[in-house]
Amino acid sequence: MLTSTQNPLVKQIRKLHSAKERREQKLFLLEGTHLLEEACAVNYPLVTVCCTQQWQESNQQLWADACNLCDRAEVVSPEVMKAIATTVNPDGVVATAPRRTSQLPKFPLTGIGLALETLQDPGNLGTIIRTAASAGVEGLWLSGDSVDLDNPKVLRASAGQWFRLPMAVSSDLKALVKECRDAGMQVVATTPQAQVTYWDVELSRPTLILLGNEGAGLSPDLVALADVEVQIPLSPGVESLNVAIATALILYEAKRQRLTVG
Repeated sequence: MLTSTQNPLVKQIRKLHSAKERREQKLFLLEGTHLLEEACAVNYPLVTVCCTQQWQESNQQLWADACNLCDRAEVVSPEVMKAIATTVNPDGVVATAPRRTSQLPKFPLTGIGLALETLQDPGNLGTIIRTAASAGVEGLWLSGDSVDLDNPKVLRASAGQWFRLPMAVSSDLKALVKECRDAGMQVVATTPQAQVTYWDVELSRPTLILLGNEGAGLSPDLVALADVEVQIPLSPGVESLNVAIATALILYEAKRQRLTVG
């Protein structure tokens, strides 16, 4: 059992709390039983798995599955577990895994795609990933200046759907939007000044939906590339909706329209 927080492996894993170290080590943290279950379900490769003895005894099959996917497995003390986890009360297991190479969505899309510009809040991004997977989105692109796709809070907020949704980080979102439009996809931008409500647009056709930064929204350059701008009607005195909530409304309207057409 690893009991020292000064152990070289423990120090290396702790460094992965930092985005800079995740990029340099080309690894990310995978925390908690549910995320490990989802990773094992899709056979995502693991590098190291660390758990407490209590967790191991309670999750023998999952431990065996994780050991088959990883290069190194260690039982650690509760003190070491607290040191390597980013959560205040870890449930007893932390793994490291290779950073995801861009799992490019198939192109052109036949359904709904999402393009997210300069998203900063990891909870928002994780919730959007979870919602997109639930609503049947075919692919998600994230601008390079957004929060890291493998930020631990993003993974936790995605409730495991991070492993199932085709996603990629785009260094040039404008070029991507142009490519989608040239391929015949409808491009829809969400803006507060739009004159059209989101449920009045036909979303049953192949569509790329653009959503922007939590505070500033979409950049004018991206809005200019859209075929149509849509807004979500708000009661007087309400300035805006959380971007994850706005995404959910539009995606489920698209799903409703597709079910109606089908």
